[in-house]
Amino acid sequence: MTVQLPISIQSSKELLDTFVKLNSVSNKLEAQFNFQTLTANWYGDEEHIFSIHLFLETPGSFYFQKMQQHAGQQDTFADDVISYYNEEDSSIHCYIAITDAEITLLEQQQKLLAGFLQVKIKKILNLIANKLDFNPL
Repeated sequence: MTVQLPISIQSSKELLDTFVKLNSVSNKLEAQFNFQTLTANWYGDEEHIFSIHLFLETPGSFYFQKMQQHAGQQDTFADDVISYYNEEDSSIHCYIAITDAEITLLEQQQKLLAGFLQVKIKKILNLIANKLDFNPL
């Protein structure tokens, strides 16, 4: 039996094809951020668990998502981060572009991938925490 954790991280096919370790890095970060948000008391009300779906995108797939109709209130956290807050099902779908410059750097220095994603995602989760009046990580 698989239990869906409150925070999930998915990557576009193009990014998965470019970075062979991206899936394992994402899985580790998913576990880490789920634990950190639990200890920061983001899930105090067990009847009302909030879910955050993070989607790592290329600039092209990010632009495509930006042009699509999504349920919920749109928030643009930065020019490379857009989210949709759906109050009905207590979820946020957040699209995060890995820019062309970032992709080039990470292709040249693949060992930076985990640290780079950790910093970028933590920053975004703290922006979400601020919006929802949650404790920061």
